[in-house]
Amino acid sequence: MRITFVKKVLASGEPCAKCRDVEERLERSGLMSRIDRVVVADERDETSEGMRLARRHNVDRAPFFIVLSDERTTVYTVYLKFVRDVFGGEPTPGSELEEARDLLRAHPDLDLV
Repeated sequence: MRITFVKKVLASGEPCAKCRDVEERLERSGLMSRIDRVVVADERDETSEGMRLARRHNVDRAPFFIVLSDERTTVYTVYLKFVRDVFGGEPTPGSELEEARDLLRAHPDLDLV
């Protein structure tokens, strides 16, 4: 299995706040060492590797993870789902609420019931 972490640099040159947060969470949890590649999607350069990967996988939000296994390629746009599915991470208190918020941010077309 190979894991690519794609983070974004905004048109202003600043790092994406959510990307920075996810990277910090990866570091704190010790999972960053399990990431094979970190790629930047630079909004100032449509040809940057991260922007090309986003187009190829039809992703319009960052950060995201591309997991390549022998059988398939899976793209994750929600950090907690990525951690749970790939690393078998157990939910921590409040993580379900955080995951729901991440899903709503990633899919603004969804609505609360």
